Amino acid sequence: MEDNEKPRLSRLTAIVIQLQSKRVVTSTELAKKHGVSVRTIYRDIRTLENSGIPITVEEGKGYSLMDGYQLPPVLFTEEEANAMVTAEQLVLKNKDKSFAKSYSEAMIKIKSVLKYSQKDNASLLADRVYFGGNNTYEKTSDHLMVIQMAVTSFQLMDIEYLSLDNALSKRKVEPFAMYSTNGNWLLIAFCRLRNEFRAFRIDKIQKVNILDEKFSPHDMSISDYFELYVKNKTPLT
Repeated sequence: MEDNEKPRLSRLTAIVIQLQSKRVVTSTELAKKHGVSVRTIYRDIRTLENSGIPITVEEGKGYSLMDGYQLPPVLFTEEEANAMVTAEQLVLKNKDKSFAKSYSEAMIKIKSVLKYSQKDNASLLADRVYFGGNNTYEKTSDHLMVIQMAVTSFQLMDIEYLSLDNALSKRKVEPFAMYSTNGNWLLIAFCRLRNEFRAFRIDKIQKVNILDEKFSPHDMSISDYFELYVKNKTPLT
């Protein structure tokens, strides 16, 4: 193999991994990621298709792998493995039990495909990384994972919410986004009771019921939300 072919082989492998990581990837995204022209990406996609990789084109959107197609387990570099181990220590300090549990279970699967030397180093690094804050590993909520599912599937939620002044209320909300601040997770949702966007502390949500009813996605990004609402101090319910 010629030396100038090695970067391309590496890029082709990375493109397939990137296609597997997202439902749709544009040629512009791929070109920017790999520092090549869009025309080069077109050639790469044709090469992958000719080698038997089932890539489909969604007109006006981008490329995707055929549904159900899976590559063999990915091998991680030492740096990638270390990054995930470090992130795990940070996640374990967060206050939502469901998040910590799901991430830890995912890490077990990730560690199962590491090389023996990487496994030893991962265990060593886990003992040598420390994040301050929440040193007692206090868990104040257990709803983050189910709320994430409602956010991505655009499903209406019934919640029982204990406000900051300890008033219990029932709300129907359209979940939009989540963010963490000062150790607490907040849910941003359109509250049908108040007919406006509200911020709910997840540790104050007493019960969550995900309904079958769908709502129309809100036509804004999380950046738009902060620009439109946070600057005007959206009420923390």
